[in-house]
Amino acid sequence: MKPLTKAALIGAGYVAAFAIARAAVSIRIAATSGPERESAQGMYAFGDDLLFLAVFGAIALVPTGAALYLLRSNRRFWEVLSAAGLAVAATGVAALIANVLPSSAGAWSAFAVLRILFAPLLAPLFVVSALVTTHRGPRVALLAAAALEAGAFVAQVLFWRSHAA
Repeated sequence: MKPLTKAALIGAGYVAAFAIARAAVSIRIAATSGPERESAQGMYAFGDDLLFLAVFGAIALVPTGAALYLLRSNRRFWEVLSAAGLAVAATGVAALIANVLPSSAGAWSAFAVLRILFAPLLAPLFVVSALVTTHRGPRVALLAAAALEAGAFVAQVLFWRSHAA
């Protein structure tokens, strides 16, 4: 198969993921229309955005895995990706610290919760990447990044639960 055809198929996968995510949001909007949605438009809009990201992120793992599979023999790519993955995961840990100890982060703590919400999308991405690579070092680093993301998210949820009253 030609490289252009491969790229087109991967692009089509992302377009399909976008269309399915948009359809899921449309179904949710139709199912939740009413006075409650009208009185809390911002909350519902945020929920719609989270639903879109969750559905798109889950389905986009397929074309992402395919693209990564095509790059599996490129060691330099995997070294850069694993280093970037660890750097991104470190921001998740920093966001957790900013949420748990807000006085230590100043203004950044207001945005830290948004960063934590991306952890459930990033952890599976790092796992898929680790499963695809043929190189041991990047695999270990990507699994570590996935563990950091998952750990930060779980710790944040437990923190929220312990402070909900």
